[in-house]
Amino acid sequence: MNVISRDWDFRRDENVVARRGTKSYLVMLLTPMTFLNLPVVDLEAINNLRSLGDEGDDTFLREIIGIYLEDTPLRIADLRRSFQSGENALFTRSAHTIKGSSANVGLSRVRGIAERIEHRSKVEPIAGLAGLLDELEAAYAEAIEALREFQG
Repeated sequence: MNVISRDWDFRRDENVVARRGTKSYLVMLLTPMTFLNLPVVDLEAINNLRSLGDEGDDTFLREIIGIYLEDTPLRIADLRRSFQSGENALFTRSAHTIKGSSANVGLSRVRGIAERIEHRSKVEPIAGLAGLLDELEAAYAEAIEALREFQG
């Protein structure tokens, strides 16, 4: 059995096991309250990005944040568009992309919500995930403000 989880201590009373082919996947269906416990920005991730740039220079960090802020609204639009049209593959792929890019810049809440969307879209109809899209957009709006502080 492949177990999908993260380093955080999630509530385990809402787990489901979904059968896909010959493998079982344990998918954590996290409650919105779980995401409130995650930091908006993981400073360790920010510091990791800083360490990749020239010493004393945040140019690389600002560049990565700029790319994220440019690309993520497009991926959120893809999520909305694929949600409306019922394109499950694009919906799941867009959530996956947001999850990864958000993790790269240390946006824990956005990453967590995108992960939830991605995993739930694999085991249930996407029509039931509208509330999560709203949560994602709200978390992204909060994250934008936090990231702008690092852009200088």
